[in-house]
Amino acid sequence: MSERMRVTSGISQLDFYLEGLFIGDNVVWYDDAGSLASIFCLHFIQASEQQQKPILYITFDRSPRNLIEKLGPLAQYPALTILDCFTFGKGAGSSVFLKFYEEQQPLGPGSVVKVEDPRQINQVMERLYALHATLEGDVRLVFESLTGMAELWGGEEPVLNFYSHSCPRLYELNTVAYWIMEKKAHSPRFRAQINQIAQVAIDLSIKRGTTSLTILKAENRQLDHLQKPYHYWVKEGELTFSSEKRFGKSIDFGPRLKELRTKRGISQTELAQWVGVTPSTISQIESNMIYPSLPGLVKMAEVLSVQASSFFREKEEAKVAPVFSSKDAVPIKLPQLPEDVVRATLLTSMDFEGKVEPYLIEMAPDKHLSAHFFNHKGEEMGYLLSGELQVKLESGVYAFRPGEVIYLRSEIPLEWKTMGPDVARLVWLKIK
Repeated sequence: MSERMRVTSGISQLDFYLEGLFIGDNVVWYDDAGSLASIFCLHFIQASEQQQKPILYITFDRSPRNLIEKLGPLAQYPALTILDCFTFGKGAGSSVFLKFYEEQQPLGPGSVVKVEDPRQINQVMERLYALHATLEGDVRLVFESLTGMAELWGGEEPVLNFYSHSCPRLYELNTVAYWIMEKKAHSPRFRAQINQIAQVAIDLSIKRGTTSLTILKAENRQLDHLQKPYHYWVKEGELTFSSEKRFGKSIDFGPRLKELRTKRGISQTELAQWVGVTPSTISQIESNMIYPSLPGLVKMAEVLSVQASSFFREKEEAKVAPVFSSKDAVPIKLPQLPEDVVRATLLTSMDFEGKVEPYLIEMAPDKHLSAHFFNHKGEEMGYLLSGELQVKLESGVYAFRPGEVIYLRSEIPLEWKTMGPDVARLVWLKIK
C-alpha cells in the first residue's frame, strides 16, 4: 500500500501532536512508573471498539480475570480476544488462575485463549498469528508487556528477537500495535534497539507528581512536537493535557471539517471527488475515525477556501481584520437549487466565525424557486440592492423592491420569483 491510512489513538490532543497513527505503526510506550501507559491503552481500545475493529490483547503480566476487571465495559466487546500468556507463564499453572477457565467466563461475547507453554517463544508466535489469521481488516494489538516477556523468557535478547521479527510482520499485516515497556527495568542498549525498529516511540514520565509525554520518534511525519515534554493529568478516566487548558478543550478535526464543508454547501461525495478519496473516507474523517494524509489535508483546505490551520484552530483563536475585501468572498453552493437560477457568495472568509453570516444572493431574471435559499433555524434578514422579487410566505405574497428590507423571525419562504428583466441582487444575513 503506497500510502497508509491514518487512524485515531482515541485521544484527540495526542493525535494533534502525533498527526494521528498510521495503519502499520508499532507504537512503543516507555513507561517510567509501570502504570502510566494504561490510560492510553484504554482509550486506544475504546476507539477501536467504536470503529468496530478486531482487538488482540496479549497479556504476560495480568491474569485474565484481573485484565477483564481493568478493561471494565470494554471487556464486553465481541471482537476483543485476550491471548493469555500469564496463566502458564508467571502464573505457573496455579489452580488459583486455572479456576477462571473452570468457571463461567464473565467476558461475555469476547474470548480468552490460553497459551499452554508461553515460555516457548515459537508457541506464542504460532498462537498469535493463528488468531490474527481469523480476523478481518486492520487489527489492533496491545502487548502487555515487553518487560513481562523478558522476565518470562530469561532476558532481553529473546524479547528483542521476538520483537524484531514481529514488528515488520505486523507492519505488513496492516495492524496497529501498542507495546508497553517499563523503562527503568531495561538497559539503554535494549531500549535503543527497540526504538530503532518501532515506527513510533513515546516516553511517559513522572517527576514530583507531574506526568508528561514526550514523542521520541514518529516515522513518516514532519512533526514540530518531537522531543518536547507535554504535561498531562488523568481524572476519572479522562486524560487532559496542560496545553488544552489554553485552548479551553481539545480540538476535534472531524467536526471542524464537517462544519466548513456544510458551510461551503458541498456534499461528502463532492468533497471526496475533488480530494481524490472515497465518500466513505470523508465520512470516517468527519467522525474522527481516521485522519487525512498531509496532501489530502492541503487539498481539503484548497477546496473549502480556508487555511489548513483552520481545521485545528478553536473559534475563539481566529483573529481577523474587521474589513473584508472582495478577495475574501467565497462562492457557496446552494444544495438542490439550480445554479443557473440562483447563486450565493459568502462575503466574509470561510473560517470567520461571527453571529451573522452575510451573503450576496443573485437570482436570474424571470425565474422561479419553489424553495428558500437556506435551511436555517435562526432569524434571517435581506436587503434588496437591485431588481424586483416576489416572496411567498405562509402569511401571504409580498413584493420586494430595491431599498426594502425583509426580516424573517420564524417563517420560511415557500417561493421566490424575479419580476422583470433585471437580475435581482440582495444582501442576505443569516443570524445565529
